[in-house]
Amino acid sequence: MHYLLTYELADDYLERRKEDGDEHLRLLWQAYDRGELLLGGALLEPVDRGLYVFQGDSPAVAERFAKADSYVRHGLVKRWQVRPWLTVVGAAPAMPTRPAP
Repeated sequence: MHYLLTYELADDYLERRKEDGDEHLRLLWQAYDRGELLLGGALLEPVDRGLYVFQGDSPAVAERFAKADSYVRHGLVKRWQVRPWLTVVGAAPAMPTRPAP
C-alpha cells in the first residue's frame, strides 16, 4: 500500500530550511535506501507544501518519518498528515487496475 505524507510548511520555511536541510535530506535518503520512500519534495509556486510517497504495510512508516524529521521537530512544518493512497496505475501500483477488454 502507498501512503501520502503531506506537510503544510511554515510561512518562513524558505528562510529557515538551511538550518535543518542536511538532517532532513539525510532522513529522506535513508528512508529511500530502505525502500520506504518512493518520491518526495516540495510543491512550487508557492512553496507551501511538501509531499512524500511512502510504501509499506501500514501508515506507521510515514508517521515515524514525520515524527523524526527535523523540519517537523523545529517548526518548519505547521501541520502534517498521512493518508492511504490506493494507487492503480504506474510503475508499481498497489492495486493494478486496467479497463475491461
